[in-house]
Amino acid sequence: METWEVSVPDDRTEQRTCLICGDRATGLHYGIISCEGCKGFFKRSICNKRVYRCSRDKNCVMSRKQRNRCQYCRLLKCLQMGMNRKAIREDGMPGGRNKSIGPVQISEEEIERIMSGQEFEEEANHWSNHGDSDHSSPGNRASESNQPSPGSTLSSSRSVELNGFMAFREQYMGMSVPPHYQYIPHLFSYSGHSPLLPPQARSLDPQSYSLIHQLLSAEDLEPLGTPMLIEDGYSVTQAELFALLCRLADELLFRQIAWIKKLPFFCELSIKDYTCLLSSTWQELILLSSLTVYSKQIFGELADVTAKYSPSDEELHRFSDEGMEVIERLIYLYHKFHQLKVSNEEYACMKAINFLNQDIRGLTSASQLEQLNKRYWYICQDFTEYKYTHQPNRFPDLMMCLPEIRYIAGKMVNVPLEQLPLLFKVVLHSCKTSVGKE
Repeated sequence: METWEVSVPDDRTEQRTCLICGDRATGLHYGIISCEGCKGFFKRSICNKRVYRCSRDKNCVMSRKQRNRCQYCRLLKCLQMGMNRKAIREDGMPGGRNKSIGPVQISEEEIERIMSGQEFEEEANHWSNHGDSDHSSPGNRASESNQPSPGSTLSSSRSVELNGFMAFREQYMGMSVPPHYQYIPHLFSYSGHSPLLPPQARSLDPQSYSLIHQLLSAEDLEPLGTPMLIEDGYSVTQAELFALLCRLADELLFRQIAWIKKLPFFCELSIKDYTCLLSSTWQELILLSSLTVYSKQIFGELADVTAKYSPSDEELHRFSDEGMEVIERLIYLYHKFHQLKVSNEEYACMKAINFLNQDIRGLTSASQLEQLNKRYWYICQDFTEYKYTHQPNRFPDLMMCLPEIRYIAGKMVNVPLEQLPLLFKVVLHSCKTSVGKE
């Protein structure tokens, strides 16, 4: 008899917490989940080129009540958690200019240059010598929950943004922009009641269709071959379940390697870059595939196996806080994907977007990766707006799942290996039970 229970987060009631101070988060701001206070603080600090000082040991506690006590440590944590300073518009207006989807990874040396003000001086010298030449794409823009009025008319600056979007889409997809892209909304801030994009039937861009078909051709969507059937009455040990999880991870990783070799842009990047990308994202790719295209087996057959494993009192007692956070976030993400019912086409695009992360250290072709990333970002947006006309927030919802996957994958590294069987048992049991009640 199972005696433990894990509550299932509800999209309508769950309060997400800011990764900086723990206050209630309001959305994805500059690449990470954060609150309005930390979002505004980070924006002001970068726009105004602030240089702070810590009167202690540069390790002050960050909480909702204490976050204002040390601006140095608050900005430091923003950078360490991955807030993307390049996503802030230089004119200080609402709306970002994201060049990546999730958190950015920068070196300690780069963080030190920002905290000391050295980078601000270098940027000032650069612009004084070269002038203003901002070529960032507004197409990947992620609004920091600064909700514009849906009924407002297009201003001259908005027209510039739309022209920029059209130019970049033409550059990355090699296609002119159809008329229905005239009023592309800000990502994450579009209201379903906006008169700018009324639901209407339209055709899918031929280039989008072709590239999505190429991505799907690279995927192995056949059922997993790892045996997951257990005789009735058999009790699975911790070691046996751990061994099964390892075999599943091996098969899923092998499929990712085979997938890379079939990608339509495989010849455009070096083997060194592919090795770097795979070594940094393989956990995220496995997690994404497990929650989508292989979810029936993972939350069906594997859940049945984990149900036959009974953890000891010692295992339950020693379970880590990191493991509990991973459990809560995985359950939330499962229900998000279950609600969205992600199609194979959307999965293929999300996977490519997540894989093509130009912020990973050690890459030799970051600019080329950025172009590829944007190409599939636009393709995914084109497809979802075509296929799901009456779900205007679907594309932002899909994209917001990617930084969550990256965060969970990063946290799972800190969970002791011997705790993984219990972690999977709790997650799979809770998800399968809650879905069964629907």
